[in-house]
Amino acid sequence: MSQTNLTAVDLFCGAGGLTLGLKQAGFNVIAGVELNPVAAETYRLNHADINIYEKDIRHINPADVLEDANLKPGELDLLAGCPPCQGFSSQRTRNKTSAQFDPRNDLIFEFFRFVKTMLPKTIMLENVPALAKNWRILKLKKDLEQLGYVVNEHSISIHDAADYGVPQRRRRLLFKASRLGVISDAPKAKEITTVKEAFSNLRPAGESGDTLHDLGEERSEIVKKRISLIPKNGGSRTDLPMEYWLECHKKNPGGYRDVYGRMRWEDVAPTITGGCHNPSKGRFIHPELDRAITLREAAILQTFPMGYQFSLTQGKDAVALMIGNALPPKFIEIHARAYADHIKEERQ
Repeated sequence: MSQTNLTAVDLFCGAGGLTLGLKQAGFNVIAGVELNPVAAETYRLNHADINIYEKDIRHINPADVLEDANLKPGELDLLAGCPPCQGFSSQRTRNKTSAQFDPRNDLIFEFFRFVKTMLPKTIMLENVPALAKNWRILKLKKDLEQLGYVVNEHSISIHDAADYGVPQRRRRLLFKASRLGVISDAPKAKEITTVKEAFSNLRPAGESGDTLHDLGEERSEIVKKRISLIPKNGGSRTDLPMEYWLECHKKNPGGYRDVYGRMRWEDVAPTITGGCHNPSKGRFIHPELDRAITLREAAILQTFPMGYQFSLTQGKDAVALMIGNALPPKFIEIHARAYADHIKEERQ
């Protein structure tokens, strides 16, 4: 049976990074669930063939999703998803009180509710590394075992996307389980993909004909001056003359060292976040040019293809947030291919 017959459902699908990776690995994604309107719009722009449920997952009956897809419990090959992880992010967990009571933390149990009804052959849950030591993931592991899923010591693992050909450092938790046996580990890339390689086919920003790459930026004169003084190819805010330091940096010279930093041509990029178009949010200045990376450059560092569309109906900040929250399709593709091989082997 060919890989194109492998079915998948993407929960919390966002702008579609996970779905794209699954498609690239040969899966037929039959449904997606996403509450955010601009993310759902972006998803439709790129995956018009997929039935997306634009509503709160807590109000969706997974049996209806199966029925709409003409599937019975146990027939779905892969249930995948990334429950919103802001409650477990490194920034949020510094404030333990707000992180502990973030209602999004419990959406992982909505993922399990779908598992109980759908009984997919395999499961792929992706999230931030901090979730690995949280009681919720341990409860999920136990509950899956009770349903007959194979979950061993390698089922919950932390991976750096840069090890799989993504031109970006991005540490993520991957939880995998199967009713068919043990899913083999995906192979790592032999070499990293650098920022220079990722940007090699881009035309100059502002004259490329690509809206996402041509959007200009408005900066104050002091910010423009500050950017121009950052040394090319990896310079940092600490290289600035003291007169251009922000007051918060003067008070805490060792903190947030990537702020107002440049990327390096021959290295991978730092983690792309929702502030990826703002130099004050991280090392998001172009390696050579005196500007922040464009939204298209940010998307490329996440391994979205050039033609991938992002809705601008809510402005640049909303696009940056979608890109920063996305799963790198290349990272998902590599791991999903291991899933596809696993399912095919069990069918033979």
